[in-house]
Amino acid sequence: MFDVEAIRQEFPLLKQQVYGKRLVYLDSGATAQKPEVVIAAMDRLYRAQNANIHRGVHYLSEQMTEAYEAARATVARFIGAAESEEVIFTAGATASINLVAYAWCSRNLTAGDNIIVSEMEHHSNIVPWQLAAERCGAEIRVLPFDDAGRLMSERLAALLDDRTKLVAVTQASNTLGTRPDLKPIIEAAHAAGAVVLVDGCQGVVHGGVDVRALDCDFYAFSGHKLYGPTGIGVLYGKRALLDAMPPYMGGGDMVDRVSFARTTYAPVPLRFEAGTANFIGAVGLAEAIRFVEQLDKEAVERYELELLDYATEELRKIEGLTIYGTQPNKCAILSFNVEGVHGYDMGMILDKLGVAIRTGQHCAEPVMAHYGVQGMCRASLALYTTAEEIDALAAGVRRAVKMLK
Repeated sequence: MFDVEAIRQEFPLLKQQVYGKRLVYLDSGATAQKPEVVIAAMDRLYRAQNANIHRGVHYLSEQMTEAYEAARATVARFIGAAESEEVIFTAGATASINLVAYAWCSRNLTAGDNIIVSEMEHHSNIVPWQLAAERCGAEIRVLPFDDAGRLMSERLAALLDDRTKLVAVTQASNTLGTRPDLKPIIEAAHAAGAVVLVDGCQGVVHGGVDVRALDCDFYAFSGHKLYGPTGIGVLYGKRALLDAMPPYMGGGDMVDRVSFARTTYAPVPLRFEAGTANFIGAVGLAEAIRFVEQLDKEAVERYELELLDYATEELRKIEGLTIYGTQPNKCAILSFNVEGVHGYDMGMILDKLGVAIRTGQHCAEPVMAHYGVQGMCRASLALYTTAEEIDALAAGVRRAVKMLK
């Protein structure tokens, strides 16, 4: 049995009250809460081991460098990378995707080429490709989804041609919860000579990933959604692709030799880690991964899906409520609206009842346009969410509807 109450004891923030009511935190899709082991590990590093990495010969620097590189190895093992050098630490998934959009596209994208992006992407997996296309005169093509939230992968063949250079697709939609079947998408893209970048921000949390089994070329995720700290993210890339990419940023630690005549660059991954790294954040992320790994993965996913089913059932009882994204095998995200109720008003009333959800466009404006809405309410569940919290959400929505209609 999955012991959610034991899990909740690991997360100190969940014990607080807001407006005199027990906090019901249903915004983990935006950022997850942090277990005590992550908080304690980072506090310990700042108190006893803080020193800049790679460039120091003193004890603290060497200790911190070892911890940083051990964190890289932990991430590589967690996602199934072939080697640690395929893991680049960034400021977050947005930085990871922008790195590829600049460094890989600068060598591989030319006028007349095209990039295929799915319609359900987060802005972070849309805008960087638009910027890359604008720089060189390439085209953006869109792979649509249907009203149930199913990515229409059968239309990919009509979009692919010999000028397609990259396909960008999510592992799990941050708005609809949809988890597309990525294997046929990746296989079709590779058959056409294109590479594939997967946004794994939600997928790495809900179900995990094996990048070699998936055979994606790039994979991006953020630490703060995986119960780790903010300001740290990961870009996985196949070694051959990374080796052929120029630096994204210049600065310290990414160089081999520097002179005013010529600068040569460090090998991967340091080539893409200019400046002072977020070494504390990297170690915090590794601690979060160890926390997740000591849990029964199948039990966690089963529990989250049971909660999702229960939440879906309870919300569907509310007259006028529409749920967006109804595909089977979706992850634990519920986006909804109630007819005649503005999402912002819904969110404000729920907040006063102690229930934290997210409202608005969720950085997925094309998804809103697809359904013809200005925004949605979103409840995103996690391994520490309880059935009682789902009850509080449903009761709060009913109360809001009664007040606003």
